[in-house]
Amino acid sequence: MVKTEPMNSVSSSVPIIGVIGGNSCTTEVYNLAEEVGRLIAQNGAGLICGGMGGVMEAACKGAFNAGGLTIGILPSDNPLTANFFVRIPIATGMGIGRNIIIVRTARSFIAIDGRYGTLSEIAFALQLGKPVLSLSPWLEVPGIRKVKTPAEAVKLALQ
Repeated sequence: MVKTEPMNSVSSSVPIIGVIGGNSCTTEVYNLAEEVGRLIAQNGAGLICGGMGGVMEAACKGAFNAGGLTIGILPSDNPLTANFFVRIPIATGMGIGRNIIIVRTARSFIAIDGRYGTLSEIAFALQLGKPVLSLSPWLEVPGIRKVKTPAEAVKLALQ
């Protein structure tokens, strides 16, 4: 019998960056999120988000089109509710409770716009000591590092 070690290739070889933001957004915010997603993929990282529309869709679109890994942690129990650009949809049936799964999985976060769901992810991440970077912030939260460009956000998220 051959003894093997458990495989954990995703967590050990591919850093996972969380992109958090609203389910709807302006064109300007959409473009920022798409660029963030593209840069995450081009830097060899995976992207995790809530898998729905707005910022989540834009970030997934950027990463997907750059050949990257996109993971959507869905609020519903139906994997078909994910946006088109999610490669791995995870249907939780947990509603907003899914936010803790996103936060537990990612090593760092890039917040782009958003509202209360985004705020909960920010709070969980900060409580767990995970870095949160903010592009296009909608409120001030102590502990978040503001950044000016998608490139700066991704560079710092990967450190």
